[in-house]
Amino acid sequence: MTKVELYKSRVFVTIIHLCALGQFAYGLYYSNFEIQRSYKLKTSLHRRLVPETLPQKIRFLAYWSLIIQALYYIVSLANDFVGTNELTPKRPPAIRRFKDWLLATLAFPVALNVGVTFWTLYAIDRELVFPKILDPVFPSWLNHVLHTNIVVFIVLELFTSYRAYPKRSTGLTGLAIFMGSYLIWIHIVKHYSGVWVYPVLEVLQLPQRILFFAAVLGFTFSLYVLGEFLNNIVWAKEVKLAKRKSN
Repeated sequence: MTKVELYKSRVFVTIIHLCALGQFAYGLYYSNFEIQRSYKLKTSLHRRLVPETLPQKIRFLAYWSLIIQALYYIVSLANDFVGTNELTPKRPPAIRRFKDWLLATLAFPVALNVGVTFWTLYAIDRELVFPKILDPVFPSWLNHVLHTNIVVFIVLELFTSYRAYPKRSTGLTGLAIFMGSYLIWIHIVKHYSGVWVYPVLEVLQLPQRILFFAAVLGFTFSLYVLGEFLNNIVWAKEVKLAKRKSN
């Protein structure tokens, strides 16, 4: 079965969206309601290192990414039932246009940013992002939902569902607003708490932190371009057809 045939299979696409939404929604539920009830966490001397309240969780980009993924698959399921999965509809409904914009601008680049950055730093020195003392109190499956599965499912989505990318300037502007807001947010948290959200920032001097933030932004923007490039390669025929219809 080719990618186009998979795409045209409403059942297949809907199952993928249901599986993705199910685990991301459960991840959000568990991190908000169940992890606090864990006996291991309640009796651990290191429970202060595990974010328990919503204000603590929203300090982390991984948590924002999980929310974005859950939102994307909610929108995708709504599009499956009340929108359209046609490759190049003449008049795509608003839900389809929003779905396409959300994947291109936020869901794909932010997910890959979180996954690649986390596991790269983890491989260099895991104490900078996920200290060993968290292993007994933070479920490994939830760690993978936050940092692994978001990448797996969004890449799978890229290869099984065609989307019309927005103008690059529009997409990058939306991504820049989101990432800029997040960087401002973690500086606000540092100002009031006196502690950086990520341990890696504690070991960097000011010039190094500036370079680090610039590298993160540059990397994230490059992931947007990568998503657009892969979409144009995987769905080359559909992209050409869409361009003809718009002319």
